[in-house]
Amino acid sequence: MGQMTSTIAQQKMNETTKKFRIAGIRSGIISGLFYGLYSFVIMILQRFDPIKSAVGILAAPFVMGAINDFLGGCVLLLAAIRNGKFKELGRTLATKPGKIMLLGYILGGPVANGAYLVGLYLAGAFAIPISATTAAFGALFSAIFLKQKLNMRVVSGMLMCVAGAVVINLVKPEGAPNFTLGIILAVVAAICWGLEGTISSFGGAMLDSEVTVTLRQLVSGLIQMVIIVPIIGATGLFTATLTSPFLVFLLLISGTLVGISYMEWYRSNAMVGTAIGMSLNITYAFWGVLLSVLFLGQAITTTIVVGSLVIIIGAILVTTNPLDFFRKDEV
Repeated sequence: MGQMTSTIAQQKMNETTKKFRIAGIRSGIISGLFYGLYSFVIMILQRFDPIKSAVGILAAPFVMGAINDFLGGCVLLLAAIRNGKFKELGRTLATKPGKIMLLGYILGGPVANGAYLVGLYLAGAFAIPISATTAAFGALFSAIFLKQKLNMRVVSGMLMCVAGAVVINLVKPEGAPNFTLGIILAVVAAICWGLEGTISSFGGAMLDSEVTVTLRQLVSGLIQMVIIVPIIGATGLFTATLTSPFLVFLLLISGTLVGISYMEWYRSNAMVGTAIGMSLNITYAFWGVLLSVLFLGQAITTTIVVGSLVIIIGAILVTTNPLDFFRKDEV
């Protein structure tokens, strides 16, 4: 009788674990899809004035980034208030892990997202898969700072990411004089996101993901609005953008999309581990390119197709053993 009860309990435990894993994988897929949608909406924004006619390569991306992140942070803040977590924002920043996370917010928000948006501005959808090399940089920085070992699978994946980036850069699209600079800035974004991931692994293990993502978006938006936009002389563009209800509406959508993407990514990491969570998240490279080709007339070349596939496969190899997706949970 006791053995039968134990068997039934074990079966229920296995079923619960399986459902938990499926939910984690689903969250990871959603995070990738929503970040791809975010990238797609940002590319739509670039087609409308005053963003389209902005002078210089920094003004439009940082104005979009400032409003996008702040509005997204406000949406997340409303959700945090509704869930009774408003007081946790201040408490989190007062902790040592919270202060460590601030560095990650700055690197991943104003620096990485700014570089990514400028990359999109200059290289179009070609910048999207390049930024997915962040998985390789994340693994490298984890090995350097967190003393995590690199095996042959991880090294092979990192080399594939580099190879894919080289392939994409072989053929420059017509009418893109600053294409190479856009690609370089996408790599800068990948490096900074890799650093953010390493910092969040070190400092965010004890913090609520809903609170940390809310803080991340608010801090990123405020730094760009208060510091970066005035420094680069884009205050006029910032004001003009805010007076356009259509652009503000699109930025509210993009901000919400990116906020949900980060939330689902953190949730996936908690359920199935950061490795699998990241490998599912970087599928945004596929979605971003696909949507741009289908709906924005983005030129498609053999190099971007091959390079994107190589980067995505390489990023998956870096973050996890692909066989882990199909293995049954061990008990």
